[in-house]
Amino acid sequence: MIGPNGEQLGVVSSREALQKADEAGLDLVEIAPQATPPVCKIIDYGKFAYEIQKKEKLQKKNQQVSVLKEIRLHPNTDTHDFDFKARHAANFLEDGDKVKVSVIFKGRELAYTVVGENLLKKFIERLDDIAKVEQEPKFEGRAMHAILAPQKSKKKK
Repeated sequence: MIGPNGEQLGVVSSREALQKADEAGLDLVEIAPQATPPVCKIIDYGKFAYEIQKKEKLQKKNQQVSVLKEIRLHPNTDTHDFDFKARHAANFLEDGDKVKVSVIFKGRELAYTVVGENLLKKFIERLDDIAKVEQEPKFEGRAMHAILAPQKSKKKK
């Protein structure tokens, strides 16, 4: 058992621990239930719960969530559209999001999968300086996909 000021009171029975907590006008809180014997501390439970909530909130705030954005192309995508979509992908990557680049094939375009594969490779080369390939181009159904992740860059000052 640990006292209200952080001093160790040794191993005491649960009845005696509850009595000491009651005398101090505080609560008996189990800090480490896995330990043998379990460690308890005499503290104000409301303050203890508030501190835990504050720590969790801080951890959640510092956690970075990665979002997967998708850019869709077709084998016959024109150069202007290609450049426009590459700029969008670059913006997504700079914001820290992952980008899934998909080349969608319709009808007879399926006979020209090489064109789509070249388009994906060109897209990856265009973003080579700010992105790394997380998943190589892969053909699934009527689409070919590749996933790009932002490169770990030096933090801005």
